[in-house]
Amino acid sequence: MLDSYLFAQALPSFIVSLGVILAALMLERLLVLLDLLAADSSPLSTFLGLLADLIPHYLGLAIPAAFCVSIFSSIRQLNLNNEIDALLNAGKSLFQCTRSYIISGIAVSFFCIILYGYIQPYARYDFRAAFFYASHAGWAPHIQSHMIVQPNNHTVMIVDKASQNGTQLSGIFIRQTKLNDKKQLVEQIILADKGNFYSLADHSKIMLTLYDGQNLTLNPNNNNNITDFSNASRIIQNTNKKNIFRERGSDERELTLTNLYEQIQHHTYQDIPILDIKAEFHFRLVRALSIIAIPFLAVALAITPKRRKRNLGLGLAAIILVAYDHIQQLGLTLVSHGHDNAFVALWLPFFIFLFFCFGCLFLKNNPFLLTSRNLLRHFSKSSDK
Repeated sequence: MLDSYLFAQALPSFIVSLGVILAALMLERLLVLLDLLAADSSPLSTFLGLLADLIPHYLGLAIPAAFCVSIFSSIRQLNLNNEIDALLNAGKSLFQCTRSYIISGIAVSFFCIILYGYIQPYARYDFRAAFFYASHAGWAPHIQSHMIVQPNNHTVMIVDKASQNGTQLSGIFIRQTKLNDKKQLVEQIILADKGNFYSLADHSKIMLTLYDGQNLTLNPNNNNNITDFSNASRIIQNTNKKNIFRERGSDERELTLTNLYEQIQHHTYQDIPILDIKAEFHFRLVRALSIIAIPFLAVALAITPKRRKRNLGLGLAAIILVAYDHIQQLGLTLVSHGHDNAFVALWLPFFIFLFFCFGCLFLKNNPFLLTSRNLLRHFSKSSDK
């Protein structure tokens, strides 16, 4: 019953914190993506796809922070409401109060192994592939003034002036050739004062709307005709060779944990150094397992004397977690460059961090060890004897 109650207290805070932190982390990248995709006149579906591929990456950063905030806030509220004192007076220790969060930490750590090890590599590759196709699949947004554009072997287009990222055109000249029913070559020349377009689907086609122009058709045997129009629409298809994105695996961050382990054993990807593979493999495991230590740290920093109006524990926890993350990043760099092995640069800081967080809760659970007055009294009695 106690574990269920404590878990219920932290769950709403975790959900809210996760949403807020995730939105804050993604905001800058979203603005950059919107600017780039708007410049290329990419459809909304492309933006939503890229956004979905970004979520696993920032989710990996937001989960540890939200987990720490939720535990800290729930324990802090229980402490202010004297519920922690009631539990301690009932014979419960702080470790028993932390048990539900420790179990939750193990579950979150297991989920993060899947997230860091399998979901993020595929999402990272999908994001890079989608961004590549969004940048290279379309030809129309790259139209510039006095630039000859040839979307296919039968169409040539040139404009006097292009504005609004190449979507508003003036002084348009289009030449198209095609075969009629008698397999004879027919040439068509279109002139228009103004025009605009927008991309369709995957940028292989564009809808071109022309205003105030003429359509000259040159048929065989000099049977030509010319037509004036005030408004006309045409679909121009791009049949040139499409760009193909590379296969997954040229970057160690695109490999799953299984792929990394196989490469450590056999190393078939010669383009990726073996040290980078080993560093990435151990870094992901350490990063996921480090979440187990967060409940010890959050509970220890959340409990302070009630006479203190301010609690700087959450800020201190943020500093500790950020510093530990930088230490792990440094360890990743050291292992990848061959300066240290994975145990010294990654696993040793992990065990130190875990022992430090456990020690914080142990000292909080034994306040005598933290009371300098009691320590001084103990030493003074010993000296008197």
